[in-house]
Amino acid sequence: MPTGIALRDARAQLLAAGERVLLRDGPAGLTSRIVTDEAGVAKGVLHRHFADFDDFLAALVRERIAAVGAMSVELSDRAGSGTVTGNLSTALARLFDPLGLALVRLVLYRDELRARLRPETPRGIPTLTEAVNSLADYLTAEQRVGRILPDAAPASLAQAVIGTGHLLFAGELGGLPDESAVHEVVEAIIVGAEPGAG
Repeated sequence: MPTGIALRDARAQLLAAGERVLLRDGPAGLTSRIVTDEAGVAKGVLHRHFADFDDFLAALVRERIAAVGAMSVELSDRAGSGTVTGNLSTALARLFDPLGLALVRLVLYRDELRARLRPETPRGIPTLTEAVNSLADYLTAEQRVGRILPDAAPASLAQAVIGTGHLLFAGELGGLPDESAVHEVVEAIIVGAEPGAG
């Protein structure tokens, strides 16, 4: 049985190992045996920290959801500074980094995982739903300071930005988009919602 540091940090080791395996092998390659081997712990250690493998996977996704929540606060605090397009473009790059994309694929791949996450995300796709809410909150904050028109619909704009952003980062262009491609897509979506547009 592993002792010392390995046991004290086993939960964090397992989650970090799960992220590495997911990035390397994709959702189909993510098994409890491969994760425990990657973490360097006995298989039973995973079951001491998580009810079952889907509970472990749900913890991976919940960590990302928490990170999206933290990003949401930072993003809303930027209302009135920089440009709306620039702020949204930066947010998309953070949301759809390789791990973010891999977690979306994982959630779509495993029905049981989505079921486990329903209490936190009753509708939509976990991580994407929270991302939409994050951008909607930011756009609402920009609306309050006059950089988004009063009759614009922040939630609808956020859905369009996240949906299009996901397609773009998932390989719409045959690879990861560069900064100018992201900027161009975001600008095309929000241009009609900004004062002085048209």
